Amino acid sequence: MIKRLTIFGVGLIGGSLAMALRAAGTCHEVVGCSRSEEHLRQALERGVIDRYTLDPAEAVQGADMVVLAVPLGAMRAVCAAIRGHLAPEAALTDVGSAKGSVVEAVREGFGEMPLNFVPGHPIAGTEKSGVSAAFPGLFHGRRVILTPLETSDLGALARVRTMWEETGAVVETLSVAHHDEVLAATSHLPHLLAFGLVDSLARMGERDEIFRYAAGGFRDFTRIASSDPVMWRDICLANREAILQVMAGYQQDLGLITRAIEAQDGDALLEIFQRAKAARDEFCQ
Repeated sequence: MIKRLTIFGVGLIGGSLAMALRAAGTCHEVVGCSRSEEHLRQALERGVIDRYTLDPAEAVQGADMVVLAVPLGAMRAVCAAIRGHLAPEAALTDVGSAKGSVVEAVREGFGEMPLNFVPGHPIAGTEKSGVSAAFPGLFHGRRVILTPLETSDLGALARVRTMWEETGAVVETLSVAHHDEVLAATSHLPHLLAFGLVDSLARMGERDEIFRYAAGGFRDFTRIASSDPVMWRDICLANREAILQVMAGYQQDLGLITRAIEAQDGDALLEIFQRAKAARDEFCQ
C-alpha cells in the first residue's frame, strides 16, 4: 500500500498511473503538483487526485512514493525544488523516455544522485495528452522498463517495481544506455518519421486533396503525429546521439529502396518487403 503518492505532472501517464493504483486499491492518497492550476483542478474534478498544490516542496511532504511525470526539460527544476524535502523512506521514480537525460537532470537537481531514485519508463501511451485522456487500463499488459543505477536502493527498487505491477504492467530492467538505444529505434524514430511525413505532405501543393484521399494505412501510420510536440521536441534533444545513430542507419536503408525503384529492380524490392513482413508478423502479433 502506498500511503501518499505525489505525482508531478498529472497528464496522460501520471493521471493513468493514479487511476490504475486507485482501481487496484493500493494507494491511499494522491497529491498532484504542476505549474498549471487549471490542469490540477481538472484532475481533482475527475477524481484522479485527492488534492493538489503548486508548491513542489509542500507536494512531497509525507509522501512515500514520488513520480516525476513532467516533460524532460522540466526534470532538473522539479528536483531542485524538492531537494531536502523528501522523506528518507520515500521512493523516487520517473516516466521519462530518455533515461540518460533524466539521470543527469536528477543528479544536477539534487546536487548528487539520491539513493532512493529508480529511473523508469512505461512503454505505453496514446497520441492524446493531458489528464482528460487518462484511463486506468493504460498500462495493463504493457511493459514498464526500470533502469536502476548502481546507487539505487534495493528497497526503493522493489517498491517501484511493485507499484507498476499493481497497474497490470510487465516490469523489465535494462541499463540506461541500452534503454536509450532501444527506444531510439522503436519509439523515437517512428515518431520522427510520422511527424516528418505529415509535415512534408502538409507543405505540398493541393494539400486538401492529399489529406482528403488519405486511406486507412496513412491514418494508422501517422496517428502518432498527433502526439504532444513539446514532449517530442524534448525527447529528440535529450536522446540526440542514439537517435542520430539510428536515423543514419535508416537513411542508408531508405537509400537502398530508392535505388531499387530507380533501377526498376523488382527482385530487390520484393526481398525487402518480404523480409519486413516476416519480421513484423513474428514480433508484432
